[in-house]
Amino acid sequence: MKYYLVIPARYNSKRFPGKPLVDICGVPMIIRTYNQCKKVVPESKILIATDDARIRKVCEKKKINVVMTSKKCLTGTDRIAEVAKKFKADFYLNIQGDEPICNPNDIKKLINEAKKNPKTIINGYTEIKDRKLFYSGHIPKVVFRKDGRLLYQSRASIPTTKEKKFVKSWRQVCIYSLPYKSLIAFRSVNKKTPLESLEDCELLRFLELGYDVKMIKMSDKSISVDTKENLREVIKRIKKI
Repeated sequence: MKYYLVIPARYNSKRFPGKPLVDICGVPMIIRTYNQCKKVVPESKILIATDDARIRKVCEKKKINVVMTSKKCLTGTDRIAEVAKKFKADFYLNIQGDEPICNPNDIKKLINEAKKNPKTIINGYTEIKDRKLFYSGHIPKVVFRKDGRLLYQSRASIPTTKEKKFVKSWRQVCIYSLPYKSLIAFRSVNKKTPLESLEDCELLRFLELGYDVKMIKMSDKSISVDTKENLREVIKRIKKI
């Protein structure tokens, strides 16, 4: 069964320009993410997908496989769909470039699950234990059925009570397994679907297109670097190691 691990990396992020190359204790963030991935995946199977020459240059200096993609890609998943047209496989692991301390054991768990279910879209989740994360608009929360299928994803504080209290909630872990056919369908839309656009959560495009998304439990070690505050927390954790 053939797969690739693809790390999408866009330089011109609206919320955090230049994010993939930001210095984290002497190492660019995109390289830290790559280093976590190569602990469990052969380097020949890892591709960094970018539209920026600066990112390509940093990666090529480290002899990392880089695929140049269009600047018109709306999301990281669109970027991986472009890669899929050049590198055919059964499924693709999407590890976001802003996950510099992603847990290799979570990646290994995702690979094992994807090998059992290569035609299924799979994403990770972990329980939210901090009220601050629950009320943060930067954190995508997920709710799912008993069988693990995703019901909805939102940056809003869900699920909640009438009084909007934090009782129990789960956040997305930004690593996915994406089958080839699902990726091509995702990309063929050519624009964000209504809920995806409103929430700024790309998994919603799959739901709106009628696909199931299987959620699997992962660790709470990952931190998506969406803000400068996230970056400070990542640096703090790395310094403790």
